[in-house]
Amino acid sequence: MPDNKNRQFLDFEKPVKEIFDEIEKLKQTEEKTKVDLSDSIKKLEDQVIEKRKNITSNLTAWQKVQLSRHPDRPYTLKYIQKMSTNFIELFGDRNVKDDKAIVGGFAQLEGETVMLIGHQKGINTKMRQLRNFGMANPEGYRKALRLMKLAEKFNKPIVTLIDTPGAYPGMEAEERGQGEAIARNIYEMMRLKVPVICVIIGEGASGGALGIGVGDRIFMLENSWYTVISPENCSSILWRSWEMKEKAAEELKLTSDYMHKFGLVDTIVPEPLGGAHWNYDEAAENLKNQIIATLKELKQIPAEDRINQRIEKFSKMGFWDEVAS
Repeated sequence: MPDNKNRQFLDFEKPVKEIFDEIEKLKQTEEKTKVDLSDSIKKLEDQVIEKRKNITSNLTAWQKVQLSRHPDRPYTLKYIQKMSTNFIELFGDRNVKDDKAIVGGFAQLEGETVMLIGHQKGINTKMRQLRNFGMANPEGYRKALRLMKLAEKFNKPIVTLIDTPGAYPGMEAEERGQGEAIARNIYEMMRLKVPVICVIIGEGASGGALGIGVGDRIFMLENSWYTVISPENCSSILWRSWEMKEKAAEELKLTSDYMHKFGLVDTIVPEPLGGAHWNYDEAAENLKNQIIATLKELKQIPAEDRINQRIEKFSKMGFWDEVAS
């Protein structure tokens, strides 16, 4: 994770940044004067913890959206690195090309081989361009499906990590069958014979998330979001401006607590104090423990029963009122 000098701070994290700046000044003074200032530094570090706690306990929906997009937040490859061993990445959809916005391959979780698949945004400007900011083309979803079918062939569980602002909306993606690729994945994932766990680790937007988002259990990290459209695009449609994005975020009820309340996700995975970007190891450990425990539970259920439960689970999603005519 970034060291304190290279950390990036969101607007609502500025009180924490101010304390970090004070800590840095004290460290420089200590180095120059050779005076022991460790007690003062320790007090400020305790203030950082308290301030992070205060900030994250009162986040608005829009602030959680911002947190899910934090430039220091861990992405799929970081979780794979921290959670698993012996990761072997697999490439290509055997049709068009290898889509860098989706990564996947076999790895071991506590000695058990699983197929890990997820969106990857990139950690700097060059890599974000290479990975198309986590927005997959049709070949990305076809690659994901190929890897899922491979896992099913060898009877290995599947874990997907979702973090995308949406599937790529370009003309070339539509020409190559973006909608069909996502729909095919939803159809096929419903019927996979192996256990499937889906985790929203950051942004979970629209069909881009659903393309690898059908499973026996759906998890959300505490500061992630999951909805049919981003707040900005919702604002631009309803109010013809992005200025109402904060109101749109509130109205969409896109945060993990609402998603759990609505029955769209099964479990909220806690993040380190202040967000996953503060402690990669703790964030990955929390998620790994939840995945391993759930896999043990799912493996006790016969494949046919799992499929039926999965279909029933998604068929029941949503709620409505009927008005008498």
